[in-house]
Parts: sequence; C-alpha cells; structure tokens
Amino acid sequence: MRTLDQWFAEYAVSHQNPTNKAIHYICVPAIFFSIVGLLMSIPSTIIANTLQLNAPIIENWAFVVLLLVLVFYIRLSISMALKIAVFSGICLVINYYIGQIVPLWAFSIGVFVIAWIGQFYGHNIEGKKPSFLKDLQFLLIGPAWVVENLFSRK
Repeated sequence: MRTLDQWFAEYAVSHQNPTNKAIHYICVPAIFFSIVGLLMSIPSTIIANTLQLNAPIIENWAFVVLLLVLVFYIRLSISMALKIAVFSGICLVINYYIGQIVPLWAFSIGVFVIAWIGQFYGHNIEGKKPSFLKDLQFLLIGPAWVVENLFSRK
C-alpha cells in the first residue's frame, strides 16, 4: 500500500500550474461538499429508524459513507483522517442548514457541476489529465492534498 506522501507526490505531478492549483483549492472541497449534500438528500428512513436519535445531521447516508471514507484516510494517516473528519463534519452541518432553505439535492447538483467544470478547465490549463483517470483512489487523495497544501506549515 502506498503512503500518503507517495500519493501526494504522484498527485502533484499533474498539479504544478499555479492557476490549476488555485482552482483545485476551491473546486475539490466544493465537490466533496456537494457529494455530502447529495448523499444527505437520499431518503434515510432505515438509518433514522435504526438509530432513533432524532439527529438528522448523523442519521443520513452521507454520515455512513463518510465513516467508510474515513477508514481509507485512517489507513494512510491518523492526522489526515482527523482533518478530513473535521471538514466532513463542517460539510454535514452546513449542508443540513442549506437543506432547510432550498432543495439540497438541486443545490448540490449545481455546485457539483460548476466545480467539475472548474476542475477540467484547470487541467486544460495544466495540459495534463486528471489523476483520477489513472486511479479512482485519487478522488479521495484530492481532498487530502488540498488540506495538506492549504494548512501545512511547509
């Protein structure tokens, strides 16, 4: 299994252009956020009836999927898993409140589409294909790479 640093090194190869990097710093979190919103939009009667906590922020499919995603990050780095867990919690809370104002699924689809257009535009500028076309695991490495680059002390 590759280490987080090995994943980052491979991911960085197609993310050298400053404009592409800036686009990724915005669009990768937006895509993650929108996927959380889409997953929260799936009816979760089974989860709510099983847990019976009356806590809509955790009684949904996004919370279940995020727990599984955290296993991937824990295997790579406990520190990164904690950072992603904090970001995931923020996504859950903000999406919950957005869903109180507008249809969450529609809002999430809009963010998802706009962010992917940005991503492909960035890769067009870079002149390199997105990493996930080589390995789908890069879809999970992208958020970690953004967190590492935006908040590291390097």
